[in-house]
Amino acid sequence: MSRWLPVGDVIRVLADQYPDKEGAADLFRSLTFREWNERCNRLANAMLDLGLKKGDRFAFIAYNCLEWMEVYGAAAKNGLICVPVMFRLAPVEYEYILDHSEAKAFIVGQDFVEGAETIRDKLPRIEHWIFLGEGETPKGYLNYEDLMAQGSPLECPVEFHHRDPWTIMYTSGTTGRPKGVVRTHESYTAFYLTNIVAMNYDRHDRGLMVMPMCHINSIFYSFTFTCCGGTAVVYNMTSFNPEHLLKTLQDFKITFTSLVPTHYIMIFALPDEIKGAYDVSCVKKLLCSSAPARRDTKMQILEFFKNTQLYEAYGSTEAGLVTLLYPEEQFDKLGSIGREIPGTDRLKLLDENRQPVKVGQVGELFSRTPACFTHYWKDPELTKAAFEGEWFSAGDMARMDEEGYYYLVDRKKNMIITGGENVYPSEVENVLGGHPAVRDVAVIGVPDDKWGEKVTAVIVLHSGFEPGDELAKEIADFCRNKIAGFKRPKSIDFIRDEEMPRTATGKILHRALRERYGLWAE
Repeated sequence: MSRWLPVGDVIRVLADQYPDKEGAADLFRSLTFREWNERCNRLANAMLDLGLKKGDRFAFIAYNCLEWMEVYGAAAKNGLICVPVMFRLAPVEYEYILDHSEAKAFIVGQDFVEGAETIRDKLPRIEHWIFLGEGETPKGYLNYEDLMAQGSPLECPVEFHHRDPWTIMYTSGTTGRPKGVVRTHESYTAFYLTNIVAMNYDRHDRGLMVMPMCHINSIFYSFTFTCCGGTAVVYNMTSFNPEHLLKTLQDFKITFTSLVPTHYIMIFALPDEIKGAYDVSCVKKLLCSSAPARRDTKMQILEFFKNTQLYEAYGSTEAGLVTLLYPEEQFDKLGSIGREIPGTDRLKLLDENRQPVKVGQVGELFSRTPACFTHYWKDPELTKAAFEGEWFSAGDMARMDEEGYYYLVDRKKNMIITGGENVYPSEVENVLGGHPAVRDVAVIGVPDDKWGEKVTAVIVLHSGFEPGDELAKEIADFCRNKIAGFKRPKSIDFIRDEEMPRTATGKILHRALRERYGLWAE
C-alpha cells in the first residue's frame, strides 16, 4: 500500500475525526462524513458481491446529484474503475464509450433508462444494469438503493496500488472519437494537494460543483474540498440558470465555485435589479477555467463579486492543473494563464520540430505535472504521440513573456492560415469581445480562393442590438489599431445564442462551426 491516501481512505479518516460534519451535499439532501463513508462502503462492497473485481470498469450516467459522490467514493474503496458518461450525449454516442471501456456494469439514472434501452442489445459485456431513481425499477435492472442496503457497512478488504486507475475520463471528442483518459489514484491525490496549497482551501470552505459531475473539473474540485475537510456541494440543475446560481451561492453560503467564461457572461447579462437582489459576499474564491476568459469578462467578475479572489487556471483532462494566475496578478497580467503551479516542472514551448522557441514566440505547450494521466485507454500510438519524453501536450499553443508568465494563444488545430500568416482565433476573439454589442464570439477560418482561409467572426449579440451590415462594419472597424490587418475579420456573421455549438461544459466547438461553413473535417 502507498503512503498516499486515496480518496476512499480520506473519507474514512474524516468519518472518524469529524463524524457529524457535513461532508457532501446537493441542493436536496446532505450527508455527514460518517453517513457518506458508510454509504460508500455499502456500495463498494455490494458491487464486489455482484462478482466485479479490482480493475473492472463500470459506467455511470445521471444528471448532477449527490449519488455521484457516493459512486466515486465507492470506486475509491473497492478498486473498480469508474467511467463517467456525459449526460448530454446521445445513446449512440455513449454506446461507443461503454463498448470501448469494456464496462461490466452500468448505473443508469432514471431520466436515461429509455435511451439506454435502445442500445442494450449491443452491449453484451455489461452484466449488471443498475437503476438509480424513484418509482418502479425497470425490468432487468437492479435497484441502486436496494443494492446499497445489501452491502456491508465495513471498509472494503481490497488493497490496491496508488498508481492503479480510479477513473477513465472520455474527452468531449471535439476532434473525433472520444479518447479514454486513464487517471490513477495518485494523480488525483497530487491534484488535490497541490490545489489546496496553491489556493489555500481549508475545512471551513464550501465548494459548489456547477460543472457536470461526469466532467473532470467537478471530480477535481469536489474531492479537493474533501481532502481538506471541507464540504462539497453538487449543483443539481440540468441546465445553467444564472439567477438560480446566484440564489444558490447565497442560500448555501458557498465560498468557492468554478465556472467557465460562458457562465460568467450569462450572469452579467442579467438585469441589474436581479443581480443586486442576492448577497454573494460569502464567495471568497472563484476560478475561471476550461476555456480562456476575455479581459472584459474578468473585469466584470472582479467588479461584481467584491469579496472574492479571482484565479484563472489552465489545465486539461490529461494533465490536471498546469498553471495558475493568482488574484494579485489579475490586473498586471490580464490575458495571462499565469505560471506553473507548485509541484509542476517548468513548461516547454516547442516548435513544429519539437525545438524550444524563444521568449515571446508561440510554441506548442508541453507540461510535466504530478497530476498527469498515464495513458489513453487501448491506444498506445495516441499516447506516444501526446508525449515528448515525460512532457505532455494537449495541443495548445502559447507564448511566454520575459517574467515567465504564459499566454494561451489557441488550440493548435484552430489556427487559421490566411495569406501565409498564422492567426490564432482567441487573439481576435479577445479584441472583438471588447465591443459593447458582442455577447459571445468565435473566430474561424473559412476557405477562400485568394487567401487560403478567410478570418470569419461568428457573433452572438447582447439583447438590444440588431444584427445587420451596419453593425458588422462597426464591429470590424472596432478592430482597427488593435490587431494587425490580416487578423481582422473579413466576414462577420450573427447567430442566436442557441445556434452557437458548445460542449457540455460551455466551450465553443470551433470544429462544428468550421464544418457548418464548409471547411474540411479534422
